[in-house]
Amino acid sequence: MSLLRITAILLLGGALFSHGNGAHAQQSREQLARGLPSSNLSGTDVQATQASLLAAPGFARARVASNPAAADATAVGEATCTSCHQLEANHFTHTLHALGLHAASQADASIPVCEACHGPGSRHAQAPFEKGLIIAFTKGGGTPTEVQTATCLNCHKGGPRDHWSGSVHQRNDLSCSDCHNPMANFSAEGFMARNSINDTCAQCHKDVRLQFNRRSHMPLPEGQMSCVDCHNPHGSITNPLLKTNTVNETCYQCHAEKRGPFLFEHAPVRENCLNCHSPHGSNQNTLLVAPVPFLCQQCHTGQRHPNDLHTAQSLATGSTPDERVMGRGCLTCHANIHGSNAPSGPRFHE
Repeated sequence: MSLLRITAILLLGGALFSHGNGAHAQQSREQLARGLPSSNLSGTDVQATQASLLAAPGFARARVASNPAAADATAVGEATCTSCHQLEANHFTHTLHALGLHAASQADASIPVCEACHGPGSRHAQAPFEKGLIIAFTKGGGTPTEVQTATCLNCHKGGPRDHWSGSVHQRNDLSCSDCHNPMANFSAEGFMARNSINDTCAQCHKDVRLQFNRRSHMPLPEGQMSCVDCHNPHGSITNPLLKTNTVNETCYQCHAEKRGPFLFEHAPVRENCLNCHSPHGSNQNTLLVAPVPFLCQQCHTGQRHPNDLHTAQSLATGSTPDERVMGRGCLTCHANIHGSNAPSGPRFHE
């Protein structure tokens, strides 16, 4: 059968199909409109569903916070609050909390804005200078730290905050507002009280911040990591608030090549990376707590070689130079110090 004849048959079949199914071949404008969703944003069907569209799911369940110090107070509404606190309202307007609470309040008038965090404001409006009548997130505001954190945890519970109770920050009477400021956009994320997570942590941990200025350090000052890459400031099952169960598991998140498994393992390495390394910064090479070979000789003395404790006199400029101290020290030969799969592995040679 020729190509021309096949084409003619196909065209004829298409024409017959179109005549037999006129409704599908060409729809009128009205038929097409009935098959599409409504685009009339002022129509009654859209107005009926407007509340659900603006509900802002993350804020739709916000309620007036409980303030034990003003148990008989009642809600007064955002307009009453902003009549006095105009500056705070201007700062708050552009934050995520403001956008979410306002959207939810537009959909449901019972959802509060200011009072979702600060509690009912009637008593505070009557006596604005009396402390404690409104939930204040400052040290001198008259609200106990427990009430402040409980107010935040009404919405921000679970997840990374599962271990807040009993954590070192909670035991030291820290409030959420010591690290966060939800009333202004000081940081790119997290509503931090300072410009960044690292600057916020450095308010208290000044000694750790100084360690990052040492010759060998984690790339935190360069902006390639932050404190929360290793630590969970809201609580952890470990005392240093590590995000994992052990120091080694935390280090393996980046240094996976040191994880193994190895046929021949170095016991101090398996026990804890901090046996040899300083986690934040060091004046020794590769974050070591002491220079090689002196670091190695903290454990390896009087065994095979060296049988003498090396000192500065063993350096090239010393009175008794020793080749085992030159260059990379012990690591010149024992290069696979974290573990080895080589046939000569027990001694961690290359």
